[in-house]
Amino acid sequence: MSVSHNDAYVAFEHVQKSYDGVSLVVKDLNLNIGKGEFLTMLGPSGSGKTTCLMMLAGFETATNGEIKLDGRPINQVPPHKRGIGMVFQNYALFPHMTVGENLSFPLEVRGMGKSEREAKVKRALDMVQMYDFINRRPAQLSGGQQQRIALARALVFDPSLVLMDEPLGALDKQLREHMQFEIKHLHESLGITVVYVTHDQGEALTMSDRIAVFNDGRIQQLAPPADLYERPDNSFVAGFIGENNKLPGIIEELSGDKALVRLATGEVIDATAVNVTQKGQKTLVSIRPERVEFKPEMMPEGAHMIGADVLEVIYMGDILRAVLRVAGSDDFVMKMRNTQGQTRLTPGQKIRVGWHPQDARALEPM
Repeated sequence: MSVSHNDAYVAFEHVQKSYDGVSLVVKDLNLNIGKGEFLTMLGPSGSGKTTCLMMLAGFETATNGEIKLDGRPINQVPPHKRGIGMVFQNYALFPHMTVGENLSFPLEVRGMGKSEREAKVKRALDMVQMYDFINRRPAQLSGGQQQRIALARALVFDPSLVLMDEPLGALDKQLREHMQFEIKHLHESLGITVVYVTHDQGEALTMSDRIAVFNDGRIQQLAPPADLYERPDNSFVAGFIGENNKLPGIIEELSGDKALVRLATGEVIDATAVNVTQKGQKTLVSIRPERVEFKPEMMPEGAHMIGADVLEVIYMGDILRAVLRVAGSDDFVMKMRNTQGQTRLTPGQKIRVGWHPQDARALEPM
């Protein structure tokens, strides 16, 4: 999906941010977010994603450019007048207030009457299955329960936009995965627009309509999760989203989006040309581990076959992860489903592996 400027509910127009007047943390950001969309800003620490969220919330000011909400410029609008819900990693609940008082507070600030406040608090707590905890204080709740309350507080005044900054970062893996689905279901049932910041690419793939991958203050790629994973635009995105094999080589021939690549050990393979422009150019060929096969009967038609040495086999429950030496690279990974009758590989074994040419992408060297 793509969102035009005219359809944007949130719009960043040539936004820049500098803290010292010299180096830019955010560099000329142009981003349109649709009404009702779940957009995730994903990237490593220091990539600019949280700064963008804080500028949208009003806690940081853009150095240059304009931020618009529903067509209205908001650079000069204070945070409490933007009508935006906010969920933080550390919950940011008032410890001296009960759960009910924490939720009632933003409604009181807006001058809402008592009966209406009570109805909205009940509705918000019911959304996150926490109404029974209305009289408890935050210290009496687990981390997961506190995060549910923080989520309810962000939703209590019916905002049309909710910002979430690493909201699940403090939770254990199982609870984090459960909360991912809860947040996604709430987003779908309420029809709200969500802008979500995380450095966890699995979380982003699970929850988002689109993902903006940030690095060095710029969006490297903006796309739905499947496009991002299957068709990365550059080496950074290929390496940051999911596990990825990278085989160095030289472009032997180039025709449209087809490339012939000579690998370090002399083998020549077909690949999709993505970020390469000329014959003789260095490249990194990107191949996802789950697209690699070693059984001839499983090979797709037209697959490449290449020799490999098994270095290590790791049992991971639902999958087996084999580390191979392929074309001079000692960190080539193949993932196999752990199914009945699966051939067991052993270190030291020599095998041949293969993949479909369309699953190999010739990208720029890093």
